[in-house]
Amino acid sequence: MADLTDLVAGKQTIYIPASGLLPATTSGPASAQVESATNDVNYSVLDFDGAAAEYAHFNVAMPKSWDEGTVTFKVFWESSATDTDGVAWGLEGRALSDGDTIDSAFGTAVYIVDNAQSAATKRYASAESAAVTIAGTPADGDICHFRVSRDPANGADTMSEDARLVGIQIFFATDALNDD
Repeated sequence: MADLTDLVAGKQTIYIPASGLLPATTSGPASAQVESATNDVNYSVLDFDGAAAEYAHFNVAMPKSWDEGTVTFKVFWESSATDTDGVAWGLEGRALSDGDTIDSAFGTAVYIVDNAQSAATKRYASAESAAVTIAGTPADGDICHFRVSRDPANGADTMSEDARLVGIQIFFATDALNDD
């Protein structure tokens, strides 16, 4: 008979809305509240510039069931223009354990490129990214600090206008049934 852990542990997800991200003090995106024209749907966005790299931060107390391995991500976003330009979204992270120095380096940023689909005010969802390695020495109960970015210098980022981040979804693997 299979071990019960093999049957229920696996890929999990955490969603962080734009309102849960902190624009960087240096090179941070503008934050905005958006309301749709007809049905008054309200939500927060971060407007990442098309001319210079900008960054926003969030942190997550990772569950003890996290396997301390790599993570992947998916970006939910919008464009204010009617075109098919591409945007390059990046994510990098680092784990901090009790007593670790806060001002430590992030891991290498991983980028995912997604294209607008010829319509303004539509919701776009990127594909899932390649694996993001978390810097530091991840351990049970760590807080992971993440930095989201847009890289207009990336050759595939052809969007001149702001790209509006709506939220980011983090995927991670677990190796336990719960956080006991």
